[in-house]
Amino acid sequence: MEDGAGASRPATGMTEKCGVVGISLAERDAALPTYYALYALQHRGQESAGIVTHDGFQQHQHVEMGLVGDAFDESDIDALTGSTGLGHVRYPTEGSLDKSCAQPFSVSFRGGALGLSHNGNLVNAAEVRDELEATGHAFTSDGDTEVIAHDIARNLLEADLVRAVKRTMERIHGSYALTIMHDDTVMGVRDPEGNRPLCIGELDDGYVITSESAAIDTLGGDLVRDVKPGELVVLHEDGTGFDSYQLFERDRSAHCFFEYVYFARPDSVIDDELVYEVRRDLGRELWAESGVDTDVVMPVPDSGRAFASGYSDAAHEDGASVEFAEGLMKNRYVGRTFIMPTQEARERAVRLKLNPIRSTVEGKSVTIIDDSIVRGTTSNQLVELVRDAGAEEVHVRIGAPAILAPCYMGINMATREELIAADKSTDEIREEIGADSLSYLSVDAVASAIGKHRDDLCLGCVTGEYPYDIDGETTDREVERPVVASADD
Repeated sequence: MEDGAGASRPATGMTEKCGVVGISLAERDAALPTYYALYALQHRGQESAGIVTHDGFQQHQHVEMGLVGDAFDESDIDALTGSTGLGHVRYPTEGSLDKSCAQPFSVSFRGGALGLSHNGNLVNAAEVRDELEATGHAFTSDGDTEVIAHDIARNLLEADLVRAVKRTMERIHGSYALTIMHDDTVMGVRDPEGNRPLCIGELDDGYVITSESAAIDTLGGDLVRDVKPGELVVLHEDGTGFDSYQLFERDRSAHCFFEYVYFARPDSVIDDELVYEVRRDLGRELWAESGVDTDVVMPVPDSGRAFASGYSDAAHEDGASVEFAEGLMKNRYVGRTFIMPTQEARERAVRLKLNPIRSTVEGKSVTIIDDSIVRGTTSNQLVELVRDAGAEEVHVRIGAPAILAPCYMGINMATREELIAADKSTDEIREEIGADSLSYLSVDAVASAIGKHRDDLCLGCVTGEYPYDIDGETTDREVERPVVASADD
């Protein structure tokens, strides 16, 4: 992805908000498997990591800033006793960049102990917060996760677990995939549009709910299925199974298409589709729509690799001689903390992260495949880099539609003023990045590769029309935003 790819992404690029885990085991402590699952989800957030467990009597918590491996040591894991637990890795899109907004968020109240991990972003968090504050709730952070936790806690004083969660879902509006723990009961819930991924896995001695199936694989488990949009899944405390409650149903879903394009691990299965194969199919669609018969096609690592592989295969099937090659080598030790104090240093950042293999490109026509163009600065430097290495032609193909609007659903994306496609045509962008040609993938081709109708995808960032009622924005469907009132009304 432009402006930062891989596990360490600079603040100027797109970053996904979070990864969540919830585990219930028969007898052994849940902390260590939760820790391993968070490692598998590290790509979804690098700002903070946390685990909350419950031993049947009390809740235990450890949350720290930084990567999973830095946030915990052996003594931290040993202190997190109990066979049920939650985990979270965070990259913030709402709330402060400090420990106050790190998760899982936990609260003790008259009805017991509550922990909550959240992936996504609420549209009406401020409205719900104001109403809760008016009734005496005191907040310790400015994030939307605490709003959800307080609302569920209030409802639990008057209703059972399922009804309490449903009442909160009736009041909040936006994108959320949650893992929740009330005392030693672990739950998972996905918003009625199913914007963010959430799945269920079976282990030898229990069950897990998590953002991606790759975390289940890491634990040696089997993927059972995805949590359905609007569904609440409650794991049995003894690890023997789970109960399902379909709390809401919609005529249309709003799955985030960028999960398939970029955010999810390629070895994850989301809504029955292996992400790696979807990306290869996106590459095949890219060839079908705008293929150019160059000597070499090469990915921008790491996200462009599967696109380029599918693109090359489709080209060969059509009789073209495009050679797939790893023409850009990535320096994995240049991360988010790299200091770039001057414009010259910022311009050099791409050369520090990526180095071309001269023999791959020298004297040849080259197609570069990436997943997106955000501001255009990185693409411009990539094209220049490849030309300097001796390429005679440089064509750019993007495995997604042009990003022309911000995301409000949990992706830390640039504003309209910063998005190059918001006010420039494809040809104007081509000229600005210095490419011989530039093409994006169409929305219909993305939907085809994912295997869903475009009406069931969230396409707000590429169409400017959103599946939620966002102030000042257009919707792509009939949306009824909840009127926030007391849960007693």
